[in-house]
Amino acid sequence: MTHIAVLGSTNMDLVTYVAKAPQRGETVTGREFRTVPGGKGANQAIAAARAGATVSMIGAVGNDAFGLRLRDTLEHSGVDTDSLRTVEGPSGTAHIVVDDEGGNSIVVIPGANGTVDHLSPGDEGVIASADALLLQLEIPSAAVVAGAQAAHRHGVRTVLTPSPVRPLPPELLAATDLLLPNEYEAITLTGRTDPREAAAALLDLVPQVVVTLGATGCLYRARGAEPLVVPAPRVRAVDSTGAGDTFAGALAVALAEERPVREALSWAAAAAAISVQRAGASVSMPYRPEIEARYGT
Repeated sequence: MTHIAVLGSTNMDLVTYVAKAPQRGETVTGREFRTVPGGKGANQAIAAARAGATVSMIGAVGNDAFGLRLRDTLEHSGVDTDSLRTVEGPSGTAHIVVDDEGGNSIVVIPGANGTVDHLSPGDEGVIASADALLLQLEIPSAAVVAGAQAAHRHGVRTVLTPSPVRPLPPELLAATDLLLPNEYEAITLTGRTDPREAAAALLDLVPQVVVTLGATGCLYRARGAEPLVVPAPRVRAVDSTGAGDTFAGALAVALAEERPVREALSWAAAAAAISVQRAGASVSMPYRPEIEARYGT
């Protein structure tokens, strides 16, 4: 089995479902509320584990009830939590509003994730033993940079999801093999409004780029290669929360298994398509047999 390390956040998602998200100053009545384990790091870890990899999670949870549930959820999905430390104070939370079209808006409160500002003893060894390291930006930049540089030293592929989007330090870009923004993030990072132009501009910074385009699919660019557009399966979205993390986790597994790029992207798109047909983030993520069945259709 492939080994994926994930350095990132764990949050409890506090999800409200509404017909239409409220505007500023507006109060609306929702139809349902759920607490769902999430966080971009934990989501990507669960997605990769369910896609068939051995996964190690590096990060932190608080010493509260949310922290216990977050750790338990990761472990029940097959994720190794030996490098997930428990710290004093609250766990991270994400406050999510999901509308009837499957769109979402999110406010993240870091909590314990804010303490992950460096690599702890043993973390570099976990990274060095992996086939790929998944990174996001819901923990302090110093830890993300340290993790990417550790992976780079040991020849481990780094896959960075630049979310929540912010300027990327040169030292992080220098240690990133594959940048995985969505369309909004690609435009924000480059100032280019066309995804193709944005992807081309990002190639000046990193060797490979995949821009996810929601229901349209994704765009792949690599230095010295022609652009590759891979469509997404046509499905009716119920909740897009976690779809990007599902795609990232599945893609990391497919690439670590040395699948051809087009096949890896299509396989990851199939995983994301399954996830958007279900409510929630981590709970919506498919297992490998489901992905294989969807990929084959």
